[in-house]
Amino acid sequence: MPTRVHEFSWPDRVVIGTIGLPGARTFYLQVRAGAQIVSIALEKQQSAVLAEKIDEMLDQLITVDGNPFSVPTGTPIELVDNDPLEPPLEQFRTGAMTLDWDPTTAQIVVEAYPLTDDDTEDEEPLDGIGTKGTEMMLVRMPVGTARAFAKRTREIVGAGRPICPRCGYPMDADGHECTLPEV
Repeated sequence: MPTRVHEFSWPDRVVIGTIGLPGARTFYLQVRAGAQIVSIALEKQQSAVLAEKIDEMLDQLITVDGNPFSVPTGTPIELVDNDPLEPPLEQFRTGAMTLDWDPTTAQIVVEAYPLTDDDTEDEEPLDGIGTKGTEMMLVRMPVGTARAFAKRTREIVGAGRPICPRCGYPMDADGHECTLPEV
C-alpha cells in the first residue's frame, strides 16, 4: 500500500496543543491549510525537543552573514496563535520525526511518521484509517511561523505539572510523595 502523505507547503496554522489535564494530557501537532486539518498525537518530550531544535536551527541561521533568510530573533506578534485545537484529532500517533532546512524556500521542514512495530510491540494500531506506517506528515514552515510555533510549544510544555524541587519529578495536584529526604 502506498504511503499517504499529508503535505503542507504554506500552512495557515501549525501548532502544538493538548487535550486533558496536566499529568494526563495528550499532545497534538496540528496543521491546517484551508479546509484541510491534520492532527497527530505525540509525546510531551517529542514536542519539547522539536521546539528546542527549531529554535536552535533558527538561531544558527540568524548568524549567516546579513541574515539572508530574514529569521526573526523573537516571535512576530502577528503570528502568535493561542487558540485551542480544532477537530478532528489524531490521524496517527507519531513515532520518528525529522527536522530539516530548505534554503530554496527559506522554510523549516518537519516530517512525522507513525509509530511502527519496531517502536512498540504492545500497542494497537492507532491511526484509525489504515495500517500503521501507511501515512506521514510533511510540513514546511516559514521562519516566522516556525519561531511562533517553537514559542507556543515551549509554553504548552511548561504549563504541565510543577516539578518537585528536591527529586525533580512532577508533582500531582493532590500531593507528592518525594522519595528524597528533606535537606
